[in-house]
Amino acid sequence: MTSTKRALKTEDLTRLEVYSDPQISPDGNFYSYVSTTANDNDDYNSHLFVQSIQGETPVQWTFGDVKNSNLRYSPDGKRAVFQSTRSGLSQLWMLPTEGGEARQLTTFKNGASSPTWSKDGKYIFFHASLDKDDDLHNQKEQSKEERQKEQEAKKKQPLIVNSLKYKSDSSGFHDNKRVQLIVLDVENNTFTQLTRDDADHSFQDISPDGKQLLFAANLNADADYELSNDLFLLDLQSKERKKLTDGEGGYHSASFSPSGDKIVSFGHGFEYAGATLTEIYVFDPETGERTCLSQSWDIQLGDLMIGDTRLGQSEVGPVWTKDEKSLFFIATDQGSTGLYEVSLDKELTTLYEKDNHVFGFSYDQNKEAFVLGISSATNPCDFYYLEKDGTLTQLTKSNRAFLEEVAIAEPETISVKADDGKEIQGWLLKPYGFTEGKKYPFVLEIHGGPHAMYGQTFFFEMQLLAARGYVVLYTNPRGSHGYGQEFVDACRSDYGGGDYTDLMIAVDYVLDNYSYIDEDRLGVTGGSYGGFMTNWIVGHTNRFKAAVTQRSISNWLSFYGVSDIGFFFTKWEHGLNLLDDPEKLWEISPLKYAENVETPLLILHGELDFRCPVEQGEQLFIALKHLRKEVEFVRFPGANHELSRSGKPAMRQERLNHICRWFELYL
Repeated sequence: MTSTKRALKTEDLTRLEVYSDPQISPDGNFYSYVSTTANDNDDYNSHLFVQSIQGETPVQWTFGDVKNSNLRYSPDGKRAVFQSTRSGLSQLWMLPTEGGEARQLTTFKNGASSPTWSKDGKYIFFHASLDKDDDLHNQKEQSKEERQKEQEAKKKQPLIVNSLKYKSDSSGFHDNKRVQLIVLDVENNTFTQLTRDDADHSFQDISPDGKQLLFAANLNADADYELSNDLFLLDLQSKERKKLTDGEGGYHSASFSPSGDKIVSFGHGFEYAGATLTEIYVFDPETGERTCLSQSWDIQLGDLMIGDTRLGQSEVGPVWTKDEKSLFFIATDQGSTGLYEVSLDKELTTLYEKDNHVFGFSYDQNKEAFVLGISSATNPCDFYYLEKDGTLTQLTKSNRAFLEEVAIAEPETISVKADDGKEIQGWLLKPYGFTEGKKYPFVLEIHGGPHAMYGQTFFFEMQLLAARGYVVLYTNPRGSHGYGQEFVDACRSDYGGGDYTDLMIAVDYVLDNYSYIDEDRLGVTGGSYGGFMTNWIVGHTNRFKAAVTQRSISNWLSFYGVSDIGFFFTKWEHGLNLLDDPEKLWEISPLKYAENVETPLLILHGELDFRCPVEQGEQLFIALKHLRKEVEFVRFPGANHELSRSGKPAMRQERLNHICRWFELYL
């Protein structure tokens, strides 16, 4: 099989344009979106575009080496508020939609984000990170030099820690600031702080009559020891607060119905810890009575698809219909995500579901139509218009030049039966320039999570390996989302058990059924949980001739105390903490089996990874090197756990080059 298109290259990563956050205008004639691209400064630009629903060429609204996002139209459609880093930090800006310059609305010291209009267009609600005694009237954005001076001074001071949740992979070490809810009176240009608790608050919605604020937070005294997130109603006049949920679960993505008579929310009660399927609930705001619409389903709500080319957030639901009889949302199922509708009578309808990845949507209540953001295995992203009758029209061609020039492999879906009868879904990519009768080296890819899902989305790393001449297999072993509650829960307290055999059976299946795979040239790689599993595999079998472990876990005993989630994740996934049974945690730690490793292993790790800290890779490297095994350790400065997905473009390319180098060396 020959191709007139060239093979994918590592540097093509910086050519991709990534779309997110579609927003239909109030009149339904236009929609806006965010386009994110790499720039020449080893960073990303995010810009706002607007396009007619009739499919005309998109018009760019913002420019420069800055990040713009979260555009929200005023109810009359004449103005739009958005957040931008053009002044230095993320602040709120206002833009007239019929043309004109943007005007800065906030100059908060720590920035402002996530704007939402009141239904009458008089107010804008948003998030701001504040110290306990901050005065809204004295907020002044620091200059770049002032911020640098403050950061340098901070580095010279000891960090005093007295809480469990003192760091996170996304934010680094925490300070005493809390995310509070602020409202801007647009006409009078005045700010009012709505929350003051020693907790991070997440704005959910404002009631249609403007009298009640819906927000999510954990306001319990033991919040530092809990992972729950409750919904609250705040009466803006009396300042009285009402708790809608029971403190035993996590709730998010909540909104009022158009009349204000109901509230919808995603959430669950942690019945299966981190492997619990999300439910959709409807609340009566007066009585607090709660109804679960999804109790009889066995699908995961929201978008749990894993990819390495998704940047920016998008709406996944739930979103009300105008008549309040139904709700729309994205769900994750069988390697794909689609758009669904559920009536208040609990009738579930599939509105759009193909072999691809619906990563976001916007709903026009008047025309009963949608703008869908869709990615597929062969296309990074585009927007489509889905009409009431099911007609689907493509609106954009985001990466046309790239796709016309570069060969992208089409995956073949496979299904493998596990030892206990479970069906394991996977996908196989043929190498670039595939020729019948030729034998090719092979790479098994293992996803992280473990409660996530590979599927029908664009994945640059896998496409690059196929372009370099490898057969690539990626699967969803037990523990993955998309196959029901029992399946996603099946790896808990069994890491290295059924999940390991699922992967090995999938490898056996493709070796038995695809004669073009060279069984003497097998490679394996994965990140996070996939890195744990890569480490586990090389400690339990020598069938692979090369392995690359990324941001991995090697020692569950130390992970408990060094990871930003270790103190609860260890219990969630293994049923015990360090002090409960250290011997059991050591039994399932890949480090214990270092003496068994005969596979050349490349260890890739970000130095600022707080999720799976770099010491996890370091311990494994030292043990293997001390044992004179074939091992190499690559540390990425300034990189956290998200290196492969949203890290600096140059570091992302370096990472890909090291993966390819190792497999080329040993396969």
